[in-house]
Amino acid sequence: MPKAKTLRERIEAVIASRKDENVFLPREFASLSGEDQVLRALRGLVRDKRLVRLGYGVYGRARISRLSGEAVLDSPNGLDGAAREVLNKLGVKWEPTEAQRAYNEGRSTQIPVNPAVRIVGSRFSRRLRDGNVDLRLA
Repeated sequence: MPKAKTLRERIEAVIASRKDENVFLPREFASLSGEDQVLRALRGLVRDKRLVRLGYGVYGRARISRLSGEAVLDSPNGLDGAAREVLNKLGVKWEPTEAQRAYNEGRSTQIPVNPAVRIVGSRFSRRLRDGNVDLRLA
């Protein structure tokens, strides 16, 4: 008789099956077990450097940095792309900042360095952070 998979193994399987997603919310794993058990399993994955915690109830896919050996966010567009994915999952309406729009339209040659978005028509107060980089809300 095959050994039953642990909750952590089932969460890892769900994460591995979603190759196009880089951020995860605990509610996505609610069907696997209770909230406390899911949060405990996610904390264990953060401790083992399989995930990084980006904010309250927000976890990102991680990889090990070759330079520092620490877990870093594994997102093709960094925190900016991951934050936009989180906002979409949470149903928060957002748009690029004026500086990002100016650069994308060719009106400016200055590349916006800090990840920033403008929240439209709703309140959003979560703090999203990867290491020393914070998402700025405009």
